[in-house]
Amino acid sequence: MNVTDPIGDLLTVIRNGYRALKPDVEVPASVLKAQICAVLKREGYLADFYQQKDSAGRAVLKIQLKIVGKECALTGIRRVSRPGLRKYVAAKKMPRVLGGMGISIVTTSRGVMTGHEASKANVGGEVLAYVW
Repeated sequence: MNVTDPIGDLLTVIRNGYRALKPDVEVPASVLKAQICAVLKREGYLADFYQQKDSAGRAVLKIQLKIVGKECALTGIRRVSRPGLRKYVAAKKMPRVLGGMGISIVTTSRGVMTGHEASKANVGGEVLAYVW
């Protein structure tokens, strides 16, 4: 299978897992995906994640979603910068999601962080996703 947007696929798997109220989901592993999951876990949108090998020996990320009853920690997640149209922002123009109620995930020269953390560190970068 040829994947053209692995980050978009990660976000779609997480979104669909929450909609189906699944306790956990799996995606093929990569360093960037693990960093995005670390930001989501730190901000309280994921319960946990870890890397393991599947039955074929490939590395996969097992992501445990944060669901209590029928209440989900994550309401929405949207890809911003995509392979066909990249979106870069300066530190002073970092976007706010839902007036500060959500987060933006930004990849910078200092790693993957939230838009608020990037503004504090005075670094700009590529806006990967909005989460609320």
